[in-house]
Amino acid sequence: MLGTTILPEIRELIEKRHFTELREVFSDMLPADIAEVLVEIPEQDQAIVFRLLPHALATDVFEFLDFDSQKNLIKALGKEEVASILNDMSEDDRTALLEELPAAVVKQMLSLLSPEERATAQSLLGYPPNSVGRLMTTDYIDVPPDWTVKQVLDYIRENGRDSETLNVIYVTDDKGRLIDDIKIREFLLSPLDKPVSDLMKGHFVSLNVHDAQETAIEYFKKYARVALPVTDSNGILVGIVTIDDVLAVIEQEETKDFLSLGGVQTRAAERTYFDSPLWFVVRNRIGWLLFLFVGGTLTGNVVKFFHESISEAIAAALAVFTPLLIGTGGNTGSQTVSTIIRSLAIGEIEPKDWLKVLLREALTGVTVGLILGIIGFGWSFLTLNHWRFSIIVGISVVAICIWSSAVASQIPILAERFGLDATVLSAPLITTLVDATGLVIYFTIAKLVFHLY
Repeated sequence: MLGTTILPEIRELIEKRHFTELREVFSDMLPADIAEVLVEIPEQDQAIVFRLLPHALATDVFEFLDFDSQKNLIKALGKEEVASILNDMSEDDRTALLEELPAAVVKQMLSLLSPEERATAQSLLGYPPNSVGRLMTTDYIDVPPDWTVKQVLDYIRENGRDSETLNVIYVTDDKGRLIDDIKIREFLLSPLDKPVSDLMKGHFVSLNVHDAQETAIEYFKKYARVALPVTDSNGILVGIVTIDDVLAVIEQEETKDFLSLGGVQTRAAERTYFDSPLWFVVRNRIGWLLFLFVGGTLTGNVVKFFHESISEAIAAALAVFTPLLIGTGGNTGSQTVSTIIRSLAIGEIEPKDWLKVLLREALTGVTVGLILGIIGFGWSFLTLNHWRFSIIVGISVVAICIWSSAVASQIPILAERFGLDATVLSAPLITTLVDATGLVIYFTIAKLVFHLY
């Protein structure tokens, strides 16, 4: 990226305090690249460099910074500078920033806004967390259906500068209800005297202000839009959500899901890796590790129980294949969990489909288990040259694969049904369950085989 490419040159200019040259370098750069440079230079220099930017450019750069960098700049800049930036920020980005700040700081930030901007900010912050209302902006263009194309274009020229996007123009009735959305190209390619009502098709897609942000993600994927209107319960247009806001939510959700699958609490995503103190890292990891540690004692008790009921020689021989079988069960369960969580997330399956999912995954477990069981039978025979142990390993692999697939398919569905986060529960729970129950299956089959033969 351009920012990192010229970073050494910028650092040298800062060191030598050649601010005029530095200003010229920034004038040829995009806001995103300047933001990339800012986070790479020492904090004490960030405010100095930021003040070199023209006002409009500074606001754009500020919006591209991560929350930690934004907070640092707010502390370093004067009240007037902060007020200017906050008033000029897009409403959705400003709301996202205010959400991250402590209540006392938010109160101070709101006091710096103009009365109009303060009312808008308070309104957006009043919507439930993780709702579409927190994502939207009220900067959009809406027109009545009885206007002509010329009137619309004149209105856009006069008022469109502050709009979040001009790709779509919204049509509202005299009560503010959304009745259509029309792409700007329709206005650009139509005769000037043509009324807006003649361009209307009467079908559009909108979000409700109280919808979950995940709903916005689904709508943008399904309808391939760059912006979607947001209405209240009465159908009145209150804002729009744009694709850049949705992409930010997707990144946050993917980060949380990735951490959750590893048994790390999702608040770990609130800080960067090197900015996270040791206590913060430990606090986010210790919960599931303690759970798994205690759960691991079940495995030891299982081994102890069966060790006492079978001979030392047989127990030692069986122990050779314990890691193989436990690992196979864990891997099978992890694959199933990942598949089910993804399907639940994108709406391919629902909790009511639990039986169909169970049967399908059990069948998958049978098929996979038979393939691995045959290989396990052959490998154990080559290793120990004992047909009974080979039978035990082969049957155990099949049984463990079926069991792991079945259990792993139901845990995310149960979590979803009870309103819990499936990604947080599933992977660590599967690890503990499969380890303990896999050993029970293995040693039980061993006892049966040696009892029958």
